[in-house]
Amino acid sequence: MGGDYAFPVHARAATGNRIARRRRVSTIIPDTYVVIGNPVAHSKSPAIHARFAAQTGQAIDYRRLQAPLDGFAAAVQAFRQAGGKGANVTVPFKLEAFALATQLTPRAQAAGAVNTLKFDGEEIVGDNTDGIGLVADIVRNAGVALQGKRVLLLGAGGAARGALLPLLEQHPATLTIANRTPARAQDLLTLARPFAGHTALRASSFEALQQAYDVIINATSASLNDQVPPVSPAVFGAHTLAYDMMYAARPTAFLRLAAAHGAACRDGLGMLVEQAAAAFELWRGVRPQTATVLAGLRAELVGG
Repeated sequence: MGGDYAFPVHARAATGNRIARRRRVSTIIPDTYVVIGNPVAHSKSPAIHARFAAQTGQAIDYRRLQAPLDGFAAAVQAFRQAGGKGANVTVPFKLEAFALATQLTPRAQAAGAVNTLKFDGEEIVGDNTDGIGLVADIVRNAGVALQGKRVLLLGAGGAARGALLPLLEQHPATLTIANRTPARAQDLLTLARPFAGHTALRASSFEALQQAYDVIINATSASLNDQVPPVSPAVFGAHTLAYDMMYAARPTAFLRLAAAHGAACRDGLGMLVEQAAAAFELWRGVRPQTATVLAGLRAELVGG
């Protein structure tokens, strides 16, 4: 487990004989899953799912599959026809996975993107576990309740959209969506309105933010370049949890800024583990424990 996936040679002709030979060797044939993206060599998903499988006693083989930028659907279908059971989907294919799915969960529909595929007979079930992974890490792992809180979501792209429904299900008092282009924040707010309930929704530019929030979530890509969204330090306070969806061995520029102004800080490694656990449960019907897996990955990240 954990290597790169290679399609079987002459898969259709040889499948029956190969399976028969394997059954004579072992009565347990691991189900095969992949993380599919481009690039994908850096993915920690094989290590995470190997730990989940060992913990739960599930027989799976989980590998990386790099699809051509113009060949996502073909790669998924070839993997499925070769006996694959499901896939995690990473950049840049989440929108294509949404289009490929024949069934969508409510959270995938709300997100407009898919990060998990399950092959169920003739159906391709699309789910989005990013948002519930984020919420699980904040509420359960960090111990910060979102109900009744003032939440600021930075960014209006796919990562932010995937977080909307799970955040609103926690019933924050307010959810402010801020973006460099306010019109995009307003578009996202419009999508969120049917799910808002009693949560007050607001759209803003980055520069207009001048008050402190209880929870600030950086869903922009700025941290990839060690940059910070252009927000005022006034958004941070001693009571603030600053959360960056990105993670690295050292704090991101966003988290360094937040810490300098008194905020508690958390990166997105826990979100990665929690969304993987939700995908694993969708596939296998059993929910793995995440605390030890997260602790092990954190130690490897810091030590590596």
